[in-house]
Amino acid sequence: MTTADIARAGAEPSPFERKVIAVCTMLGTLMMALDTTIANVALPHMQGSLSAGRDQVTWVLTSYIVAAAVMTAPVGWFAARFGRKNLFLISLIGFTIASVLCGVAQNLPEMVLFRVLQGAFGAALMPVSQSIMLDLYPIEQRGSAMAFWGVGVMVGPILGPTLGGYLTDLYDWRWVFFINVPFGIIAITGIVLAYREGPKDAALRFDWTGFLVLSLGIGALQLMLDRGTSKDWWDSAEIVVEAGLAILGLYLFTVHVLMAKKPLIPPRIFLDSAYTYGFILMFVTGFLMLASTALLPPYFQNLGNYSVLQTGLLLAPRGLGTMIAMVFVGRLLNRIDARIPLALALAAMSATMYDMSTWTPDIGEWHVVTTTVIQGIAIGCVFVPVQTISFATLDPALRTDGTALFSLIRNIGSAVGVSLSTAILGSSVQTLHAQLAEHATPFNRMLTEGQAGMMWNPLMPYGLTALDAEINRQALITAYANDFLFIFYVSLPAIVLPFLMKRPPRFPTASPRQAPAE
Repeated sequence: MTTADIARAGAEPSPFERKVIAVCTMLGTLMMALDTTIANVALPHMQGSLSAGRDQVTWVLTSYIVAAAVMTAPVGWFAARFGRKNLFLISLIGFTIASVLCGVAQNLPEMVLFRVLQGAFGAALMPVSQSIMLDLYPIEQRGSAMAFWGVGVMVGPILGPTLGGYLTDLYDWRWVFFINVPFGIIAITGIVLAYREGPKDAALRFDWTGFLVLSLGIGALQLMLDRGTSKDWWDSAEIVVEAGLAILGLYLFTVHVLMAKKPLIPPRIFLDSAYTYGFILMFVTGFLMLASTALLPPYFQNLGNYSVLQTGLLLAPRGLGTMIAMVFVGRLLNRIDARIPLALALAAMSATMYDMSTWTPDIGEWHVVTTTVIQGIAIGCVFVPVQTISFATLDPALRTDGTALFSLIRNIGSAVGVSLSTAILGSSVQTLHAQLAEHATPFNRMLTEGQAGMMWNPLMPYGLTALDAEINRQALITAYANDFLFIFYVSLPAIVLPFLMKRPPRFPTASPRQAPAE
């Protein structure tokens, strides 16, 4: 680097450049987060176009998640070795091109390959953009900065089904991927023009051993969680093998991190207690948010008889609540103890999960909207304080590693939440169907007399078919209630964590002139 380059790299960005960088990093984050759920509602349409079976088309989701999870861990090394700007630009360009390729894919192998590329390039977008935002603003402004950046992280997965349903219904499923192109171009242009490259370490060596064993562990874990339900879990040799490989890979990685001189992830990052508690809360947040997000669309479509577009619109207020919360909570963190809104938000999230366990298909739309808005506000009020507290005292040299680990554990929490909730739903439906069917016999006079006898008489072929359909429906309603109750119980222990955290340091209130772009 020349003297001029060094001077430019060390110069503070202007207020306008800071705003451009903030918007571009948020756009990159939004694209990555959006694509975790935007394709969900379009899968039935893709299935026909790609000539894929119902179980095969889920690889469109699995391939993306696995690739992103595997490539998240080495983000810290890539950023230190090649520079954050170069890494972020390569990720943006690769993600945008891969999105176009996904949109023009003609068969399932092509789609899976392009989704792997999309996930691999997108893995760095969240952690690098977060570390850029943390460096871009001084510590007293990070509450507002994390609120602005967090809109992409938290709102993306929530609004994904809404936007995906809209694009699929009105246009074509391929626009689910093409929608990334304009955002990608804007983000690339802004970063090229406004962001200045920081220091790079060309002599840094890559920890191949750590990367390979971690990739084995994470990849096997993601495959096991994603395919467990369709393969009947432990009755499948594939799931048993994947579980064994996941345990082996994660065990070897843990031993390697503790023994190696320069491991892929520095273990001293967990010596910061605030970061460690935040790490746990990120897992819980990913679990709660994606588990409920995965359950609600089929609930409304299969039981409430809502269309794909109506379901998306019904879920949109949740994302609106998250956006509202993030706008205001970031401004409050310099005035109040960040642990207070964090604890209240976790309690509110638990309360909404309990309320959802009482729902039936004829639940009023306003009740749904009210509950999901409160839940969205709670999610926003969890995310911003956790980010602010966790990175307040963390060594700046560990920020990129710290943000990469946050993205990784949030993804793992999401995968565990979706898999467990789906498995519990399937198991509950089978058990409840068997229990209800015990009473559906010709000896039950309630089914052979009166109006019920005309509809559900088990002695008549049409009656038996109608009765079985109703038993399935009632079993599904109760199974969903059990699932939401399970998520409620999982959320309860998290309420204690804010009280275990140390009180975060207080800083002078940022001047309006220096506040982050909004």
